[in-house]
Amino acid sequence: MKKLLALYLVIIAALFLGGCGSAEAPQQEAKILKVGVTSGPHAEILEQVKTVAERDGLKIEIVEFNDYVQPNTSLDQGEIDANAFQHQPFLDNHVKDRGYKLVSIAKTVILPMGIYSDKVKKLDELKDGSAVAIPNDPSNAGRALLLLDQAGLIKLKPGVGAAASVLDIVENPKNLKIKELEAALIPRAIADVDIAAINTSYALKAGLVPARDGLALENSSSPYTNVLAVREKDKDNPVFQKLIKAYHSEEVKKYLVEHFQGSILPGW
Repeated sequence: MKKLLALYLVIIAALFLGGCGSAEAPQQEAKILKVGVTSGPHAEILEQVKTVAERDGLKIEIVEFNDYVQPNTSLDQGEIDANAFQHQPFLDNHVKDRGYKLVSIAKTVILPMGIYSDKVKKLDELKDGSAVAIPNDPSNAGRALLLLDQAGLIKLKPGVGAAASVLDIVENPKNLKIKELEAALIPRAIADVDIAAINTSYALKAGLVPARDGLALENSSSPYTNVLAVREKDKDNPVFQKLIKAYHSEEVKKYLVEHFQGSILPGW
Protein backbone atom coordinates (compact mmCIF):
# COMPACT_ATOMS: atom_id res chain seq x y z
CA MET A 1 0.00 0.00 0.00
CA LYS A 2 2.83 2.36 0.92
CA LYS A 3 4.55 1.62 -2.38
CA LEU A 4 1.38 2.45 -4.29
CA LEU A 5 0.99 5.70 -2.33
CA ALA A 6 4.60 6.68 -3.02
CA LEU A 7 4.19 5.93 -6.72
CA TYR A 8 1.01 8.00 -6.78
CA LEU A 9 2.80 10.97 -5.19
CA VAL A 10 5.66 10.73 -7.69
CA ILE A 11 3.21 10.79 -10.60
CA ILE A 12 1.35 13.80 -9.13
CA ALA A 13 4.63 15.67 -8.63
CA ALA A 14 5.75 14.94 -12.18
CA LEU A 15 2.48 16.19 -13.59
CA PHE A 16 2.65 19.33 -11.47
CA LEU A 17 6.23 20.17 -12.45
CA GLY A 18 5.50 19.39 -16.10
CA GLY A 19 2.53 21.74 -16.02
CA CYS A 20 4.59 24.53 -14.44
CA GLY A 21 7.34 24.07 -17.01
CA SER A 22 4.98 24.41 -19.98
CA ALA A 23 3.33 27.51 -18.50
CA GLU A 24 6.65 29.28 -18.02
CA ALA A 25 8.17 28.37 -21.40
CA PRO A 26 6.45 31.10 -23.44
CA GLN A 27 7.64 33.74 -20.98
CA GLN A 28 11.24 32.61 -21.42
CA GLU A 29 11.13 32.78 -25.20
CA ALA A 30 12.42 36.06 -26.67
CA LYS A 31 9.81 37.98 -28.65
CA ILE A 32 10.41 38.05 -32.38
CA LEU A 33 9.70 41.52 -33.72
CA LYS A 34 8.03 41.51 -37.14
CA VAL A 35 9.15 44.53 -39.15
CA GLY A 36 7.63 45.31 -42.55
CA VAL A 37 9.62 46.81 -45.41
CA THR A 38 9.30 47.16 -49.15
CA SER A 39 11.55 44.77 -51.07
CA GLY A 40 14.84 46.19 -52.27
CA PRO A 41 16.98 48.71 -50.38
CA HIS A 42 14.78 48.89 -47.27
CA ALA A 43 14.95 45.10 -46.94
CA GLU A 44 18.71 45.11 -47.49
CA ILE A 45 19.20 47.76 -44.81
CA LEU A 46 16.98 45.91 -42.36
CA GLU A 47 19.12 42.79 -42.81
CA GLN A 48 22.02 44.80 -41.41
CA VAL A 49 19.84 46.15 -38.60
CA LYS A 50 18.75 42.59 -37.80
CA THR A 51 22.35 41.44 -37.39
CA VAL A 52 23.16 44.29 -35.01
CA ALA A 53 19.91 43.86 -33.04
CA GLU A 54 20.49 40.14 -32.46
CA ARG A 55 23.67 40.91 -30.56
CA ASP A 56 21.51 43.00 -28.22
CA GLY A 57 19.08 40.13 -27.71
CA LEU A 58 16.42 41.39 -30.14
CA LYS A 59 15.22 38.97 -32.81
CA ILE A 60 13.74 40.47 -35.96
CA GLU A 61 11.65 38.82 -38.65
CA ILE A 62 11.71 40.78 -41.91
CA VAL A 63 8.37 40.90 -43.75
CA GLU A 64 8.67 42.15 -47.33
CA PHE A 65 5.95 43.90 -49.34
CA ASN A 66 5.85 44.91 -52.99
CA ASP A 67 3.77 48.08 -52.72
CA TYR A 68 3.36 51.15 -50.52
CA VAL A 69 -0.12 50.30 -49.20
CA GLN A 70 0.11 46.92 -47.48
CA PRO A 71 2.87 47.73 -44.94
CA ASN A 72 0.63 50.26 -43.16
CA THR A 73 -2.48 48.10 -43.50
CA SER A 74 -0.65 45.12 -41.98
CA LEU A 75 0.75 47.26 -39.17
CA ASP A 76 -2.63 48.73 -38.32
CA GLN A 77 -4.18 45.25 -38.28
CA GLY A 78 -1.49 43.89 -35.97
CA GLU A 79 0.04 41.49 -38.50
CA ILE A 80 3.45 43.14 -38.05
CA ASP A 81 4.90 45.15 -35.16
CA ALA A 82 6.60 48.01 -37.03
CA ASN A 83 7.49 49.11 -40.52
CA ALA A 84 10.34 51.06 -42.09
CA PHE A 85 9.64 52.07 -45.69
CA GLN A 86 7.93 55.49 -45.83
CA HIS A 87 8.56 59.16 -45.25
CA GLN A 88 6.57 61.27 -42.80
CA PRO A 89 4.24 62.97 -45.33
CA PHE A 90 3.20 59.55 -46.68
CA LEU A 91 2.47 58.26 -43.16
CA ASP A 92 0.55 61.44 -42.32
CA ASN A 93 -1.56 60.99 -45.45
CA HIS A 94 -2.45 57.38 -44.59
CA VAL A 95 -3.31 58.32 -41.02
CA LYS A 96 -5.57 61.11 -42.25
CA ASP A 97 -7.28 59.24 -45.09
CA ARG A 98 -7.56 55.76 -43.59
CA GLY A 99 -7.87 56.49 -39.89
CA TYR A 100 -4.85 54.38 -38.96
CA LYS A 101 -3.57 54.76 -35.40
CA LEU A 102 0.08 54.81 -36.42
CA VAL A 103 2.94 57.07 -35.35
CA SER A 104 6.61 57.49 -36.22
CA ILE A 105 9.15 56.90 -33.45
CA ALA A 106 12.45 57.53 -35.23
CA LYS A 107 14.03 58.70 -38.48
CA THR A 108 15.77 56.16 -40.68
CA VAL A 109 17.18 57.02 -44.12
CA ILE A 110 16.85 59.54 -46.90
CA LEU A 111 16.19 58.15 -50.37
CA PRO A 112 16.21 61.22 -52.64
CA MET A 113 13.64 61.07 -55.43
CA GLY A 114 15.18 61.58 -58.85
CA ILE A 115 14.24 62.40 -62.43
CA TYR A 116 15.35 59.78 -64.97
CA SER A 117 15.11 59.34 -68.71
CA ASP A 118 15.89 56.94 -71.53
CA LYS A 119 15.44 59.69 -74.13
CA VAL A 120 17.33 62.76 -72.96
CA LYS A 121 20.63 63.27 -71.18
CA LYS A 122 19.84 66.73 -69.86
CA LEU A 123 16.58 68.32 -68.80
CA ASP A 124 17.10 71.29 -71.11
CA GLU A 125 16.81 68.84 -74.06
CA LEU A 126 13.12 68.27 -73.32
CA LYS A 127 10.82 69.29 -76.15
CA ASP A 128 7.48 71.04 -75.94
CA GLY A 129 4.74 68.63 -74.87
CA SER A 130 7.08 66.03 -73.35
CA ALA A 131 5.46 63.33 -71.22
CA VAL A 132 6.37 63.10 -67.53
CA ALA A 133 5.53 60.17 -65.26
CA ILE A 134 5.04 60.84 -61.55
CA PRO A 135 3.67 58.64 -58.72
CA ASN A 136 -0.10 58.68 -58.29
CA ASP A 137 -0.29 58.52 -54.48
CA PRO A 138 -0.87 62.03 -53.03
CA SER A 139 2.30 62.40 -50.94
CA ASN A 140 4.71 61.14 -53.60
CA ALA A 141 2.89 63.04 -56.34
CA GLY A 142 3.44 66.24 -54.37
CA ARG A 143 7.05 65.24 -53.84
CA ALA A 144 7.57 64.71 -57.57
CA LEU A 145 5.96 68.04 -58.43
CA LEU A 146 8.22 69.80 -55.93
CA LEU A 147 11.20 68.15 -57.63
CA LEU A 148 10.01 69.32 -61.05
CA ASP A 149 9.65 72.81 -59.57
CA GLN A 150 13.15 72.57 -58.05
CA ALA A 151 14.49 71.57 -61.50
CA GLY A 152 12.86 74.63 -63.09
CA LEU A 153 10.49 72.64 -65.31
CA ILE A 154 7.28 73.92 -63.73
CA LYS A 155 6.27 76.48 -61.15
CA LEU A 156 3.89 75.63 -58.32
CA LYS A 157 1.54 77.87 -56.41
CA PRO A 158 3.57 79.57 -53.62
CA GLY A 159 3.46 77.80 -50.26
CA VAL A 160 1.67 74.68 -51.46
CA GLY A 161 4.49 72.42 -50.25
CA ALA A 162 4.12 68.65 -50.00
CA ALA A 163 0.37 68.87 -50.59
CA ALA A 164 0.93 69.95 -54.19
CA SER A 165 -1.18 68.44 -56.96
CA VAL A 166 -1.23 69.01 -60.70
CA LEU A 167 -3.93 71.63 -60.06
CA ASP A 168 -1.31 73.73 -58.26
CA ILE A 169 0.89 74.13 -61.35
CA VAL A 170 0.79 77.83 -62.25
CA GLU A 171 3.52 77.81 -64.90
CA ASN A 172 4.38 75.03 -67.36
CA PRO A 173 6.54 76.62 -70.07
CA LYS A 174 7.25 73.34 -71.90
CA ASN A 175 3.61 72.20 -71.72
CA LEU A 176 4.68 69.00 -70.00
CA LYS A 177 2.07 66.24 -70.03
CA ILE A 178 1.88 64.85 -66.50
CA LYS A 179 1.00 61.14 -66.28
CA GLU A 180 0.25 59.79 -62.80
CA LEU A 181 1.14 56.09 -62.38
CA GLU A 182 1.58 53.68 -59.51
CA ALA A 183 5.06 54.33 -58.10
CA ALA A 184 6.20 50.72 -58.43
CA LEU A 185 5.32 50.67 -62.15
CA ILE A 186 7.11 53.84 -63.21
CA PRO A 187 10.56 52.26 -63.83
CA ARG A 188 8.93 49.87 -66.31
CA ALA A 189 7.13 52.76 -68.01
CA ILE A 190 10.22 54.94 -68.40
CA ALA A 191 10.52 54.00 -72.09
CA ASP A 192 6.99 55.26 -72.73
CA VAL A 193 7.60 58.79 -71.40
CA ASP A 194 10.28 61.40 -71.81
CA ILE A 195 11.21 61.73 -68.14
CA ALA A 196 10.05 60.02 -64.95
CA ALA A 197 10.16 60.91 -61.27
CA ILE A 198 11.13 57.70 -59.48
CA ASN A 199 11.55 56.89 -55.80
CA THR A 200 15.07 55.70 -55.06
CA SER A 201 13.95 52.30 -53.73
CA TYR A 202 12.33 51.50 -57.09
CA ALA A 203 15.14 53.15 -59.09
CA LEU A 204 17.76 50.92 -57.48
CA LYS A 205 15.68 47.79 -58.09
CA ALA A 206 15.53 48.79 -61.77
CA GLY A 207 19.32 49.06 -61.96
CA LEU A 208 19.44 52.85 -61.84
CA VAL A 209 22.02 54.60 -59.67
CA PRO A 210 20.65 57.96 -58.50
CA ALA A 211 24.04 59.60 -58.04
CA ARG A 212 25.00 58.54 -61.60
CA ASP A 213 21.77 58.37 -63.59
CA GLY A 214 19.57 61.04 -62.01
CA LEU A 215 19.06 64.12 -64.19
CA ALA A 216 17.92 65.87 -61.01
CA LEU A 217 17.78 64.76 -57.39
CA GLU A 218 16.14 66.17 -54.30
CA ASN A 219 18.56 68.34 -52.39
CA SER A 220 19.49 68.13 -48.71
CA SER A 221 16.57 70.36 -47.70
CA SER A 222 14.07 67.62 -48.61
CA PRO A 223 11.50 66.96 -45.85
CA TYR A 224 11.14 63.35 -46.98
CA THR A 225 13.31 61.51 -44.48
CA ASN A 226 11.98 57.99 -43.93
CA VAL A 227 10.66 56.92 -40.55
CA LEU A 228 10.14 53.89 -38.34
CA ALA A 229 6.40 53.52 -37.65
CA VAL A 230 4.49 51.58 -34.98
CA ARG A 231 0.94 51.45 -33.65
CA GLU A 232 0.18 54.43 -31.44
CA LYS A 233 -0.61 52.20 -28.44
CA ASP A 234 2.83 50.56 -28.71
CA LYS A 235 4.99 53.67 -29.10
CA ASP A 236 6.36 53.51 -25.53
CA ASN A 237 7.19 49.81 -25.64
CA PRO A 238 10.90 49.59 -24.66
CA VAL A 239 11.55 46.88 -27.25
CA PHE A 240 11.45 49.55 -29.95
CA GLN A 241 14.31 51.42 -28.30
CA LYS A 242 16.47 48.39 -29.06
CA LEU A 243 15.29 48.50 -32.67
CA ILE A 244 16.11 52.21 -32.95
CA LYS A 245 19.50 51.67 -31.31
CA ALA A 246 20.36 48.98 -33.87
CA TYR A 247 19.14 51.08 -36.80
CA HIS A 248 21.13 54.12 -35.67
CA SER A 249 24.31 52.10 -35.05
CA GLU A 250 27.65 53.00 -36.60
CA GLU A 251 27.66 49.64 -38.40
CA VAL A 252 24.44 50.43 -40.25
CA LYS A 253 25.63 53.95 -41.06
CA LYS A 254 28.88 52.55 -42.49
CA TYR A 255 26.90 50.05 -44.58
CA LEU A 256 24.75 52.85 -46.04
CA VAL A 257 27.77 54.93 -47.01
CA GLU A 258 29.77 52.08 -48.51
CA HIS A 259 27.01 50.02 -50.13
CA PHE A 260 24.81 52.74 -51.63
CA GLN A 261 27.58 55.23 -52.47
CA GLY A 262 25.53 58.37 -51.86
CA SER A 263 22.23 57.11 -53.23
CA ILE A 264 20.84 56.47 -49.75
CA LEU A 265 21.91 58.55 -46.77
CA PRO A 266 21.54 58.25 -42.98
CA GLY A 267 18.63 60.42 -41.88
CA TRP A 268 19.38 60.56 -38.15
